[in-house]
Amino acid sequence: MLLLYFRRYPITFLLALAIVLLSLLPIPDVRMPVEVPLVDKWTHMVMYGVLTLVIWLEYIRAHRQMRGLRLLLLAFLAPIAMGGALELMQAYLTTCRSGEWLDFVANSIGAVVGAGCGLLASRLGGRSSAKPKTGV
Repeated sequence: MLLLYFRRYPITFLLALAIVLLSLLPIPDVRMPVEVPLVDKWTHMVMYGVLTLVIWLEYIRAHRQMRGLRLLLLAFLAPIAMGGALELMQAYLTTCRSGEWLDFVANSIGAVVGAGCGLLASRLGGRSSAKPKTGV
């Protein structure tokens, strides 16, 4: 079963793995030539926005019709849950990282933006939610 998901969502798995590694491994302190306000939060929003959008795009590619509940769980709630779990892991399982509520908020905002872009892509691509046909 897991192999089926990996075949349907290969980029999603690679991105999720990259996010897990970036979130849990120590990273060197890098000084940027230009100070960007809240660069850490922007980074979180971009990572989770891209992850969510890629899930949507791979879902659209792999399925003929969209199923709203499955998409909600897979492409929206799963990245938010992953972000929350990683923040808890940073806080309680690592000594080199710290979990922050604002990072979790930034992750969630990124997922909302990614889901919005995915919804727009599905509408532009002519995909709609699976609805039972009635009548005639």
